[in-house]
Amino acid sequence: MQHPLELIPQNLRKPLFYVFFALTLLIFGIFRELDEPLRTASAPSGIVSFELAQNVRTAQSIVDSWDSNARLFAAFGLGLDYLFMPAYALALSLGLLLTLNGKTGWYYQLAAWMGWGALLAALFDAVENYALWVVLIGKVASPYPEIAALCATIKFTLLIAGLLTIAIGNVIRK
Repeated sequence: MQHPLELIPQNLRKPLFYVFFALTLLIFGIFRELDEPLRTASAPSGIVSFELAQNVRTAQSIVDSWDSNARLFAAFGLGLDYLFMPAYALALSLGLLLTLNGKTGWYYQLAAWMGWGALLAALFDAVENYALWVVLIGKVASPYPEIAALCATIKFTLLIAGLLTIAIGNVIRK
């Protein structure tokens, strides 16, 4: 299997990585500000608590704990996340591509799979956000919280696995 971004010319990989990494950090900083009003007793981790609610009762409790201002912040954050998805997915996938640096064998295959995994994480994030949007606008019913939690769990797992693969790639030799 080939890495999904392997067709990008060698001389563009690092500059593109820096562009998408900077964009990822910028949007992540905005999310930190947007998340403050979302941290309540029912949602101690803000939007992440909402993403991982897993059931109607918990999701309803979280939405009820947010005032109208917090709900606007949540809605804006869900929309902004659609810009964040390609930024973090491309940054992570390019980071994996950069760690290949002539490596072959098992690491090449792992990094190639994780390159696809980074892009797949963004797709799960998109489905998760749709489910969260439905809940946020008032349809707090199954299967939306369950879908959001499943997609968030898969997304976080793929992202963490990609980051661990980069860490491994920076330790091992060719």
